[in-house]
Amino acid sequence: MTIVLIILVLLIAALGTALYFQMKSAKDSAEEGQQLLKDYQKRVDELEHLLKDYRDLQQNFNNVGEGYEQALLAFDKMEEERQTMTNVKEKLEKQVNDLMASKSILEQSIIKKKELIQQAAEAIKQKIDFATPNAAKIAQLANTILNLNDVETETTIQAEDNCQATDITDQAIRETGIDKIDYLRFINQAAEEAQATMLFTNQPMAVRVLVNLLDNAMKFTTSGSVTLLTNINGSNVEFVVEDTGTGITAEDAEKVFEPFTKLNSFFDGAGCGLTVARSIARRLNGDVKLDTEHAGGARFIFTLPI
Repeated sequence: MTIVLIILVLLIAALGTALYFQMKSAKDSAEEGQQLLKDYQKRVDELEHLLKDYRDLQQNFNNVGEGYEQALLAFDKMEEERQTMTNVKEKLEKQVNDLMASKSILEQSIIKKKELIQQAAEAIKQKIDFATPNAAKIAQLANTILNLNDVETETTIQAEDNCQATDITDQAIRETGIDKIDYLRFINQAAEEAQATMLFTNQPMAVRVLVNLLDNAMKFTTSGSVTLLTNINGSNVEFVVEDTGTGITAEDAEKVFEPFTKLNSFFDGAGCGLTVARSIARRLNGDVKLDTEHAGGARFIFTLPI
């Protein structure tokens, strides 16, 4: 009985042990299964995260691709516009070059015509016999042609002549015939120092300045006198033309030197004599000014450097 009981106890113990290990093995398997499940879920989560990152990356790539395509389109448009602007610029440059070439040809033609007109007018003046009637009128007409030809000309005048101041005044008096006009009194006075002074200038052009000033005085002085004074003032010779004519207001002192300006339309002329007189004087390094303080007519001062 005792042996049977012992065997029975051992058998139960063996079964309990086997059941324990079986249960432990099942628990371990369950825990291992749970751990595997957790690991699997973690892996799944990681894969889903990677998949999300991939989708985001793909979306970014798509966005970049669209932006790149848009950039390419914009670049192509800019390149097309640049090419269009280049073509327009080239056409404009060609037009400008053509215009400049035409302008140069036209300017050369105008210069040549001006030279021919000047040569013709100067030839007329040289052939005039001032001892004959109407010689002064012919000279004045030639001088008017020269004035019209010389308006707004800025070409430098070369000094080529050694002459006395009286050479200039004598020739200007002869060309205008002012000393032979019977309706006014002409006075010509030269300071002793001025008579002995030599100038290095362009004599024909200096004469033209004085002729224009004398013509202007004759035109606007219907009675009274015109006076030509030649003085030395510092390093300049002064040719002063005074008249007892209508005079010029201080407000018009500069206006009279504007081209084609006539303050009185009742008198003949193109209104450019004083313009050309000042222009030539300045190109001879001198000047022509109106003395605005002079009363009882007009007083112009023509200066030339000694």
